[in-house]
Order: sequence, then C-alpha cells, then structure tokens
Amino acid sequence: MSKIKVGLVQMSCVREHQPNLDKAIAGIRDAAAKGAQIVCLQELFTSLYFCDVEDYENFKLAEQIPGPSTDALSKVAKELGVVIIASLFEKRTEGLYHNTTAVLDADGSYLGKYRKMHIPDDPAYYEKFYFTPGDLGYKVFKTKFATIGVLICWDQWYPEAARITSLMGAEILFYPTAIGWATAQDEATNQEQYNAWQTMQRAHAVSNGVHVVSVNRVGLEQKGAMKFWGGSFVSNPFGKLEYLASHDDEENAVVEIDLKKTDFYRTHWPFLRDRRIDSYQPITKRYIDGD
Repeated sequence: MSKIKVGLVQMSCVREHQPNLDKAIAGIRDAAAKGAQIVCLQELFTSLYFCDVEDYENFKLAEQIPGPSTDALSKVAKELGVVIIASLFEKRTEGLYHNTTAVLDADGSYLGKYRKMHIPDDPAYYEKFYFTPGDLGYKVFKTKFATIGVLICWDQWYPEAARITSLMGAEILFYPTAIGWATAQDEATNQEQYNAWQTMQRAHAVSNGVHVVSVNRVGLEQKGAMKFWGGSFVSNPFGKLEYLASHDDEENAVVEIDLKKTDFYRTHWPFLRDRRIDSYQPITKRYIDGD
C-alpha cells in the first residue's frame, strides 16, 4: 500500500481521566470517518500534563499497559479498522513508572509499546521525578497499513533516535507530544522555541527520507502558566509541510501521504548511501575530550 491516510487528534485536556479518553475516542471516530487509517493521539492525553509539579499523588494517574485504556481503544480500533497510537502513563510495577506509547493494530490487537528514552527535567517539566528511562530500546511496529516508528516528545530533539528508528525500517515517524510556552514569555521567544521544535523534526524527515507526524496538545494548563502550543504537523520526506495545525484550536486532521516518496527522495538525495558508518564510533561518547 503506497498511499495511506494518517489522522492527528490535537486536543485540550482536563483533570479527570474519562472525559479525556472519551474526547480522544471521539477524535479517532471523526478521523476514521474522514478516511484515516492510522490515528495518533498526543502525549499523556488522558490527563492534564501533571509533570509541572513533583507530587506523589500524581502517581495514581498511572495504569498498566496493556490495561484499561488500551482495552477501550482496542475495541475502537477493531470497530473502525484503524491503527491507534496511544501515549499513556505506565505503571510497570510498584514504584516503577514509564512514559509509554502503546500501538493497537487495525484488528484491535495490541502490537506492543515504546517507552520514552529521553526524559527531560526543566521548570514545569519535571519528568525525571515520574518516569524511568525506557529500557525497550527503539521500536518499529508492523501495522496493517505501514511499518511505523514511535518516539515521544523529548525524543524529538535527538537525531540519533530518529536515525536508529528509521534504520530499523520505520516508514513513518510518529511523535506524540506535550510542549508549550510559559505565558510569561515574550512573543519573540515563543516563536523561536516553536520554530526550533518544528525545524528539528522536519530535519529528521529530510535526513532519513521518511514522513514525520507530530501531534501536540493545546490549551492553558498549570493554572494558566503554560500554554501548550499545538502546531501539530505532517512533514514529507524532504521537510515540506503537508499539514500544519493552529496554536489554539482542537483539530482532528487527516492527511494522505505517499510512502513511495521515501524511495524517491532517498534515491535523489542519497544520504543513507553516503553515510560513513566506519567513522561514527565517537558518537557513543558523552563528550569528546581528547584525553
């Protein structure tokens, strides 16, 4: 299958779990009605972005994967015949938690999960308090419609993650995301940050010759101190934007992509051909001190 349709559900969230799950399912249904075959939800869509504070009560938001949310989404995936990419707060066992994305195939089967590898720790993004770094490595999932790679938010800034996942055979890179602006910032800083975020991911598309789909949340959270900037998008394998969402609105978008473009761009811009893998050993060092 060369041409497929991907769905992006960009939404705001509330504190309670069920209304968020219901809204996400409504978004999936809307995208499926528009022809979507693979639908990606944003990062940690079943709650507000709780990592703005270090609060032990927030661990109660976590769940098993597979578990209640994947069970509910599996039924929807099977009913609609769509692949669902669902980012959830995973309780692996007592005292061990991950930021995890589950993939459900179009027949409702659970294909597996990816655990976020890069964990940030910044003001209002205290993820290291909650999440153990992923230990499953990078993953690809062979769905009914395409072989997909899934990375999560902070992973977006690391070319190594995109490269490895692409080399494993991913035809599309999906990035569920939760990122925004501090409302106290000036507009110039806001735009600089958003542009860097988008540019970085479009660069992953170019350097690896694959489509990139990034799905972010919108809305004011953290008592109005953080505005999640939306701006979800789809990039073709040469960095061209095929879709760009607003910074403010909830949107259920469906975008047709042509997987044959990977071969076209990789042939005409043969970055993979010209890689000097014999020279890359230093990349595994933390820093090249010259000692």
